[in-house]
Amino acid sequence: MVPVVRTIAMPADTNPSGDIFGGWLMSQMDLAAGNVAARRARGRCATIAVDAVTFVSPVAVGDEVSLYASIVKTGRTSISIQVEAWRRPRHSEETRKVTEAMFTFVALGEDGKSRPLPDPAN
Repeated sequence: MVPVVRTIAMPADTNPSGDIFGGWLMSQMDLAAGNVAARRARGRCATIAVDAVTFVSPVAVGDEVSLYASIVKTGRTSISIQVEAWRRPRHSEETRKVTEAMFTFVALGEDGKSRPLPDPAN
């Protein structure tokens, strides 16, 4: 897996219990996966599925959140990307995996319809 996004969890992203919303974390994961998909597709992509989302540990305000992603599979028009989110408390070097999921994207043409992925060798 390669590092794709690093951000800080902020107070505006919390739920009533004071933990970071799972939806915020999923949106960060979608950004990371989307970046990897767009690079592989060399263009626009759309998320078509999110599978096997597992929340392992909560994220706190001020935690540094790092997102790692790797392409697991490609089809004619689609790309499956595994994403992991890791947290590091602000004043520590200890990291812990907090979430993982599989994202599937489809490459889109200018008309908004699916298009074949380009040859990765080119």
